Amino acid sequence: MPRKTPLAWFQLMKEKARLMVAIAGIGFADMLMFMQLGFQDSLYDSATVPHRLLQADLVMIDPQFKSLASFTPFSREQLYQSLNNDRVQSVSAIRIAMGQWKNPETRLTRSILIWGIEPDAPSFKLPGLQASLEPLKLLNNVVFDRVGRPEFGAIADTFQKQGTVTTELNQQVIQVSGLVTMGASFTADGNVFMSDSTFLKLYNDRQANKIDIGLIQLKPDSDIKAVQAQLSANLPNVKVLTPQEFAAIERNYWESQGTIGFIFGIGVVVGFIVGTVIVYQILYTDVANHLPEYATLKAMGYSDRFLLNVLLQEALILAVLGFIPGFVVAVGLYQITYAATLLPIAMNTNRAITVFVLTVVMCSISGAIAMRKFQAADPADIF
Repeated sequence: MPRKTPLAWFQLMKEKARLMVAIAGIGFADMLMFMQLGFQDSLYDSATVPHRLLQADLVMIDPQFKSLASFTPFSREQLYQSLNNDRVQSVSAIRIAMGQWKNPETRLTRSILIWGIEPDAPSFKLPGLQASLEPLKLLNNVVFDRVGRPEFGAIADTFQKQGTVTTELNQQVIQVSGLVTMGASFTADGNVFMSDSTFLKLYNDRQANKIDIGLIQLKPDSDIKAVQAQLSANLPNVKVLTPQEFAAIERNYWESQGTIGFIFGIGVVVGFIVGTVIVYQILYTDVANHLPEYATLKAMGYSDRFLLNVLLQEALILAVLGFIPGFVVAVGLYQITYAATLLPIAMNTNRAITVFVLTVVMCSISGAIAMRKFQAADPADIF
């Protein structure tokens, strides 16, 4: 009895041009699925970049807080009460708002996310922010996120040439005194940082004793989970979270909206269908072209199960061969996308395994459908 795997490989290699077309088609389908899943994850991850950059051991928010796009202020006194815990070293506050940034060249306005921080206290682990804290103490001085949308203007280029940029924010004249790199997200197309004094000047309707995020720094060697539990028990009107838990709330908020996941999910389904059709066409054509040979095997006593195994082995070989170029192309496109947009997009093991499993399933389904042609391989009809 001939060995099964060599037969499957021999059948594929007989038509090298068709094999190359199949590999290219599967690779394209895999690349499409990789890009859809990669974009989805990168957009979710970009929404949590600010949370992961917070310079704090614990974060305090209002229990009704849902997202940076839908935040709820709480009393600053709650944050200061955490200082009663002997493991808390210091606290600081952050205020958030959406503002209208005027492009200094086109004079058009665009919404931007504003962060009001305390210049003398820890806030974000951002390169460049530390060096700009002293100028931020002056009213109407801000630090601009250099990787915001281009519609905000060539702020970074102008600042690097002139050392300063003057424009308007909420119809008030402001001065750019530094640059940082954070990036756009679901919430906003750009970010700007300022002192709490400048923030309250721009938003004179906001109460000074109301904050949006509280940052808690603990003393060295503190048990973060233990302190978190103590503060949560003593301060029932707020939530005390780790930065990772805070980021999870933001991600869950966007995932629960459903729209983004549905759109990218459709892209994955389309890639899956495209790959299935391509593999089916290749396997069906292979069976049709070699129907007499398969009929001969059946006449020799080989069962339909044996022939099905040969076909499924062909499908598995195609899955592996097609996955490799799809994976390589996707990695390259991820790097190009990151360089162009600074979206946090990169290949990871879970995504690679997911797409590989989808590829195997895709090719197996195609093989199972093409198997119906075997049923027509009746030696009595062919000979």
